[in-house]
Amino acid sequence: MEEEVQKPEIFAIRTTIGQEKNTADMIASRAETFHLPIKSVLAPPGIRGYVFVEAVGKSSVEQARMGIKHAKGMVGGRIPIEEIEQFLVPKPSITGMEVGDVVEMVSGPFRGERARIIKLDEGKEELTVELFEATVPIPVTVRGDAVKIIQKKEEVK
Repeated sequence: MEEEVQKPEIFAIRTTIGQEKNTADMIASRAETFHLPIKSVLAPPGIRGYVFVEAVGKSSVEQARMGIKHAKGMVGGRIPIEEIEQFLVPKPSITGMEVGDVVEMVSGPFRGERARIIKLDEGKEELTVELFEATVPIPVTVRGDAVKIIQKKEEVK
């Protein structure tokens, strides 16, 4: 006789805006304390006012949520993973940058210097820039999160 194993589902809980992380921590703590069948609790930074809970049943999520000040209520039904998948995968830091853009270094030894992008490596999330103030143009490779865009490449007419 085989034992039937229930598959966990994802449920959404409405929270007070700005208290998502605190609410997620309290739900996780309560699930651990009461040995509830909750697999994970997620408070993605891109979604305000909601926390996602992966659990075997809705009743265990309700039990974990009860009495938590900032947990307002449950959104009816389960949430398909496809709906929150985009918040689980981080966006590359060089998205929106292209060769020819003018950037400013925000960290590292060249902090505050302006440069022009001469090459992008999306796989490594790195870009090669040429500093404006340098007397000899030397290509410098930096991480994508070490720069911010100052001016987009001007279109050639």
